[in-house]
Amino acid sequence: MNFQKIKQIMLIMLKWIFICGLIGIFSGTASALFLVSLEFVTQIRIENTWIIWLLPLGGLLIGYLYYISDSKISKGNNLLLEEYNKPEKQIPFLMAPLVLLGTLITHLFGGSAGREGTAVQMGGAIADLCTSIFKLNHTERRTLIILGISAGFASVFGTPLAGAVFALEIVFFSKINFKSIILSFLTAYIAYFTVEFWEIKHTHYSIPVIPDINFTALFWVVTASILFGFAALLFSRSTHFWGKLFSKNIKYPPLRPFIGGTVLAIVIYFIGTTKYIGLGVPMIVDAFSIQNAPYDFLLKILFTGFTLGAGFKGGEVTPLFFVGAALGSALSVMIPLPIALLAGMGFVAVFSGATHTPIACTVMGMELFGINCGVYIGIACITAYFFSGSVGIYKSQIVKGPKSILYQNIRKKGLKYL
Repeated sequence: MNFQKIKQIMLIMLKWIFICGLIGIFSGTASALFLVSLEFVTQIRIENTWIIWLLPLGGLLIGYLYYISDSKISKGNNLLLEEYNKPEKQIPFLMAPLVLLGTLITHLFGGSAGREGTAVQMGGAIADLCTSIFKLNHTERRTLIILGISAGFASVFGTPLAGAVFALEIVFFSKINFKSIILSFLTAYIAYFTVEFWEIKHTHYSIPVIPDINFTALFWVVTASILFGFAALLFSRSTHFWGKLFSKNIKYPPLRPFIGGTVLAIVIYFIGTTKYIGLGVPMIVDAFSIQNAPYDFLLKILFTGFTLGAGFKGGEVTPLFFVGAALGSALSVMIPLPIALLAGMGFVAVFSGATHTPIACTVMGMELFGINCGVYIGIACITAYFFSGSVGIYKSQIVKGPKSILYQNIRKKGLKYL
């Protein structure tokens, strides 16, 4: 290898390290700003519950802003997946501030949504700016999208390993080269440490008791995980159902979140509790030590599916955490496993099933709860993954591998709803 070749390789390496630094720092900073702002608007809502009555107006504003902007932006995470699978046009940078504002409005006035979608979309929009700046080709642009997803996920949840793996797994490792894998981890850690630099604290969870592994324990783990898979299936189908219902019956897009917000405000008023709106983090934390009612997870599915289907903005992942932790906590009355373990298993297993990412969710579980529960977490994520149906929360995600083959065979036997 001559000197010129070595020089060329070194320059390419430095260029990509620089790109990773840019994406990690700017995405991490955007996530830090988002997390601080989200905490601020949530506190305002908690201290002024009357503000929920303004949810229809907040919905109308979100709907109108998206209506007058680039129509592609409304696709959210699905746009990132579409551009990865078939690169065409650069992701509009407007997606970043628009999804940030839309999510904050959703949470301020009482919608039920998460935060992952916002961070990932901001990361993707920031990353794709490098396409024109560095004049990258389609193959290199796929790497950028992976880096944006990795940075957004790692920074918003404080899980760099899971963020890097999630970005790779969400595209089913297709068209990925070794360079993308290394850069995904590098970007995830830069984004993670950027949030740490801004002194943003993430929620901590604990599973204090891990039982010995035996056939009885494994039987109950698999049993619970099958139910987690069904919960993921219900969540995905619910979100898509409400989205189709609003799109079919309300032709003017800004009216969808306005009408949806009106219904939500009335329902919240009559049920007399706000525990199913917003992120629901206090409920998630409590699920690790306090038994949930058996209907808590169902109501969170209903509220979140309706909120997002109506056109409000935010992610699905934190509500998935809520659904899984609440279901696991409720199952502790019947399943002889520690409540914290069941809640922790559900926390990541429902997420695994709804996003088709069992590896990333297993890694996330070990990052959040400790490596000691890795076997239980891994079994839960894989089992839920197979029992969660063929359609996840991301319509544009391409599902391949053994799960795809399994559900192709199931559909041939007439069970098309799976």
